[in-house]
Amino acid sequence: MASPASGRPSGSPTTAQPAQAHPSSGQPDAARLGNPSFVWRSGQERRVALMERYVSFEGRRVLDLGCGLGEYVRAFARRGADALGSDVAMNRLAEARERVAASGTTGVRGFFGAAGEYLPLHDASMDVIVLNEVIEHVQDDRATVLEIARVLKPGGTCILYAPNRLYPFETHGIYLGKRYVFGNIPFVNWLPTLLRDRLVPHARAYRHGDWKRLVRGTDLRIVDHAYVYPGFDNIHHRSALLAKVVRGFCYWAEGNPLRRFGLSHLVVLQRDAAPTHTTEGDRA
Repeated sequence: MASPASGRPSGSPTTAQPAQAHPSSGQPDAARLGNPSFVWRSGQERRVALMERYVSFEGRRVLDLGCGLGEYVRAFARRGADALGSDVAMNRLAEARERVAASGTTGVRGFFGAAGEYLPLHDASMDVIVLNEVIEHVQDDRATVLEIARVLKPGGTCILYAPNRLYPFETHGIYLGKRYVFGNIPFVNWLPTLLRDRLVPHARAYRHGDWKRLVRGTDLRIVDHAYVYPGFDNIHHRSALLAKVVRGFCYWAEGNPLRRFGLSHLVVLQRDAAPTHTTEGDRA
């Protein structure tokens, strides 16, 4: 993709191909886009803390791709980032702006509508790009990864959380015929792919080896690949003691082979300092 015209601040939204409608746009948002973070709780705080093992947000240009209501954008800004948020849902972006205004959070540089495959940003303009349970919803995950590679600065970092195919529950709900059933449905992701994708046509779940396929031939390389279990904040709301026990076991499991059954992949990508793929002219 050609770089947008010069004359705009690096890292600011520019004119680009508009966000395309999702092919399943008739689906409810919970299925089509996933539920955003409505409130900030310990589970979200833990995810940011895990990100900070790999990057410092202080003084960095950070894009939350698929930002929903902007809770993570504000969290990055509180940590000193120049933070941007993008999403395909205009109603969510409107609420994200309202939340920033109501909270008085400084460091949030704005929100803009865009699909992950068509980011209206200059080449090499972002230090950090975060996709928190987003890549499973984009129309084309490979095109989104290529766009991330374009927008990241050399040496920049992309952090992805994405559904794990081995997690015992499908958290995006399922379709029984034309009827959508929301909830955590057990063992769906363990079914053969053809059957699983008929039940869950609206969200991907990834296997361990899928990330090498997605980054192959790009300027991105995998610098770490871990797994995380849920925050269990809903359990904590009902019983702090039970939540302590469940968290203790699951967070212990993240450090041993049981991690492979975690809720999400945590994949950390870094853009190589020297480009390895073809030039814009070669790709035109």
